[in-house]
Amino acid sequence: MDFEVIIIGGSYAGLSAATSLGRALRKVLVIDGGKPCNRQTPYSHNFLTNDGETPSAIIKKATEQLKAYKTITLLSDIAIDASKTENGFEVLTSAGKIFTADKLLFATGITDVLPDIDGFAECWGISVLHCPYCHGYEVRHQPTGILGNGEAIVEYVKLISNWTKDITLFTNGKATLTDEQLQELRSGKIKIEEGSVKHLVQESGKIKSIVLQDGSSFNINALYARLPFTQHSNLPQQLGCTITDERYIHVDSFYRTSTPGIYAAGDNSAFMRSVAVAVASGTAAGAVINRDMVIEAF
Repeated sequence: MDFEVIIIGGSYAGLSAATSLGRALRKVLVIDGGKPCNRQTPYSHNFLTNDGETPSAIIKKATEQLKAYKTITLLSDIAIDASKTENGFEVLTSAGKIFTADKLLFATGITDVLPDIDGFAECWGISVLHCPYCHGYEVRHQPTGILGNGEAIVEYVKLISNWTKDITLFTNGKATLTDEQLQELRSGKIKIEEGSVKHLVQESGKIKSIVLQDGSSFNINALYARLPFTQHSNLPQQLGCTITDERYIHVDSFYRTSTPGIYAAGDNSAFMRSVAVAVASGTAAGAVINRDMVIEAF
């Protein structure tokens, strides 16, 4: 039950970090509950050599390859408690198992807070999208909606206009943009609808139209939304890790959190959400952890 490093979260960042550490001969435990935030997303993009692959296939291939490293243990479980000990950390799982390690890496991701709009959850990650770099190419030049309001939405609308010019901004209530911002968007031929959204008409997660409370309906093939989120795990906060105003785990340029011995990688600590970025951060975090352990033990 004793390990050198425990990685909590076994998706892209976690498995990538495990690879780095396994290749550095470290005894590693990866604990994962099997519910990545992109589990509804049909395809992953912008990941070199895996463009268009399903997220689940990437995970399956990664776990198969990790079997080559005998010092890595993959555990299907959920970490529910963690504490600092005299020599490192102790982690308790939902199955009642207790593990110890010198270092912890949180690759726990985030949980999106979905709006209470009928049909939204069914479409999230399929036709209701967060990132045009991940999914914009597939819905290029198609009638597209953007759900959002306030000053921050202006730049988002401009970004989406790179992929399509047929854009309707749904503010889901009276627009809180300034007159200048509204004029700027309209001059860019952005249609603006201020009615409250009632529901999304969809089939198997593919949006057909968005319906407002007044009964008006708009045919769209995709809807973008930047949603609020929470940390998927509260254990980093429990262990004293600083959370930023933007709700990310604060890390330095070497993936170290504010709590000595604890690191974070992936969506829980990075603005850019993609498989490729998560993999890169996990690889780097694993290398940093090994480097720190080497220096400490020399």
